[in-house]
Amino acid sequence: MNKKDNLDFQIDLVFKCNNFSNLSDYFLRNTDHIIFESVFWEKVLLCWIKIIVNERDTSFPNFIFNKKSFSLSLQIIDDNQISSINQKWLNKSGPTDVLSFPIISDVDNTKDFNFVELGDLFISLEMAIKQSLEFNHSLTREMLWLASHGFLHLLGWEHNDDNQLDDMLNFQEYLISKLD
Repeated sequence: MNKKDNLDFQIDLVFKCNNFSNLSDYFLRNTDHIIFESVFWEKVLLCWIKIIVNERDTSFPNFIFNKKSFSLSLQIIDDNQISSINQKWLNKSGPTDVLSFPIISDVDNTKDFNFVELGDLFISLEMAIKQSLEFNHSLTREMLWLASHGFLHLLGWEHNDDNQLDDMLNFQEYLISKLD
């Protein structure tokens, strides 16, 4: 067993979710309601952090491998809110499915701390519903897909060409498969 496997990792998650009580149960299966719970996302993100730190993938900044505590915010919002954020911070109009605003970098002066603040992640529930219907899978699966994509961006992963994008998408599948 790898020595890192014995370390306790922690995640400080600031989780916010709009009130989506107006959504029809048609869009939400019984198992999909879990996506509105902070505990679910804490477990998911902690699992992914353990995988990344233990496997020491070179796609990530080196200093994260020495960390035991990670912090980030995750907000599940609607199309109007994500459109507003998209316009304000990226100067792009219209809604998108996921936005991430990373804080870390290899030149970060906080890299000597025992924790790392990753940044902010926003997911549009409305876009996730549309895409889950389009790709014929559960809303939970789509939310995990979007969260994994945004999470990898928070950790510094970029996709500037098709090969990098393929690598990222494959790694997303890998992370999601480890949740089963």
